[in-house]
Amino acid sequence: MRILYINNQSGGFADYINVEEGTTIQKLFTQKMSSDNSEDYLIRVNRQPVPKDYVLQENDRVTITPTKVEGARPVSV
Repeated sequence: MRILYINNQSGGFADYINVEEGTTIQKLFTQKMSSDNSEDYLIRVNRQPVPKDYVLQENDRVTITPTKVEGARPVSV
């Protein structure tokens, strides 16, 4: 089945990809970002946060955005 995958890491890109029926968001993250920890990313489907066992549906829009930007410094208060 086809979904829209938007990866906002580095330059970011958006593209339609095919995934197997029954693929969970956790499985997709593991396939696409195997060396990264999912806790360091905001993962949304159709603009909404979802649990890791969410099963992807045809035409879902998946966005993976890092919560920490490399090289950024904390803001002093």
